[in-house]
Amino acid sequence: MNFDLTEEQRMYRDAVRNFCQKELAPYADDVDKTGEMRWEAIRKMPELGITGLMVDEAYGGAGLDTVSAALAIEEVGRACGSTGLSIAAHNGLGCAPIMRWGTDEQKKKFLPMLTSGAYLGALALTEPNAGSDLAGGVRTNAYQEDGCWVINGHKAWITNPQFAPVINVLVRTEPEAGTRGFSMILVEPDRKGVTIQKPESKMGLKGSPTQQITFENVRVPLSNTLGEEGKGFYQTMQTLDGGRITIGALSVGLAQAAFEASMKYAQQREAFGRPIAQFQAIQWMIADAEVEIEAARTLVMKAAWLKDQERDFTKAAAIAKLKASEVAEKVCFNAIQIHGSYGYSAEFPVERIYRDQRLMTIGEGTSEVLRIVISRRALQDHGLI
Repeated sequence: MNFDLTEEQRMYRDAVRNFCQKELAPYADDVDKTGEMRWEAIRKMPELGITGLMVDEAYGGAGLDTVSAALAIEEVGRACGSTGLSIAAHNGLGCAPIMRWGTDEQKKKFLPMLTSGAYLGALALTEPNAGSDLAGGVRTNAYQEDGCWVINGHKAWITNPQFAPVINVLVRTEPEAGTRGFSMILVEPDRKGVTIQKPESKMGLKGSPTQQITFENVRVPLSNTLGEEGKGFYQTMQTLDGGRITIGALSVGLAQAAFEASMKYAQQREAFGRPIAQFQAIQWMIADAEVEIEAARTLVMKAAWLKDQERDFTKAAAIAKLKASEVAEKVCFNAIQIHGSYGYSAEFPVERIYRDQRLMTIGEGTSEVLRIVISRRALQDHGLI
C-alpha cells in the first residue's frame, strides 16, 4: 500500500492550508467567545471546494477523493475546531448521504444549495435515549398517509441544523422489523411541525451549533425518502464509517495546532536561564507528540485510501478515529503542561484547543464502541467468531 500524496493532493492541501490560516485561524478565538461561525470565510469556501469536497462538480462540488477530503478537514480543524466540526459534519453527514443514495431530483434540488457556501448540511441520528445504541434506542417514527410520511419524535446533539436547507433524518418506519425497519428521510426544517431548539451550552466547539429537533406530525412527500425504504440503518452505518475518517482527520488537525503552539512557546519561555525546549522533560513530550501525530495521520490516510480503492474500510476507519482522537487528547493535555499556568489561561490557544478536542473521543462512535467494532472485526479476521 502506497500512501504517498500525489502532487495534486499536496497542492490542494497547501491551498486549503493557506486559506484556513488566513481566513479562519486569526478569528478562532472570536468564534469560540461569540459562538458565531465566521460566515465570511465559509462563503468563500466553494472556491476551493471545501463545502462540497466529495460532491460531483455537476452539483457545485469539487469531486475529490477521500484522501484529499481528509487533508482538507485536517487543515480546517487545525485553524479552527468549531469550523472544522461543522464543515466535517456538513460534508460527511449532510452531503455524503444525498450524493450516495439520492435520486437525480434530490441531488439537483439539495446539493447545489449545500455546496453554495450559504448553508451547512446536517444528519439527525442521536436522540435523548439513543446514542451508541441507535438500533435499540431510536424512537422517532414515520408512517405513510395520503402520499406523505408523517414524522414524530425528538433528536438531540445534532450539528448544524439551524444552517441546513434539508436534514437527513433516521426514523423507524417498521417498528417490528429490527434494523430493517429504519429509513432515512429528507426533511426541510421550514416544514410545519419542525422545531429546532436553541444551541446547547457546551465545553468546547462553541461556534458549531449543537441542537435538539422535535418533529410533531411533520408531513413530507414519499419522494423525500433517501434511498430504499428500510435501508436507513445500513445507510447510517455506512455514513458513520466515512464520518470516522473525517473526525480522525479533524482530531489530527487539532493535535497539530496544539503541538505547533507548544513548540513555539517552548522556544520562547525561559526557566533557569534557558528556553524550556532545552530541557529533556519538554523534549520528550515534543518527541511523543511528533510520533503520535504522525502515526494518527498515517492511519487516517490509510482508511481514506482504502475507501478510495472501494475496499472494506470499516475496521481501518474505526482504528484511525480511535487513535487520532486519543492522540489529540494526549497531545493537547501535554500542550497545556508545556505552557504551565499560561496553558490554563484563555489568553493562549491551547486552552481552547483542549476544550475543542474533548468531543473527538465521543462523537462518531465513542472510544469504547470503537474498541468493540475493532475487536469484533479482528476476531472475524482470524476466524474466531
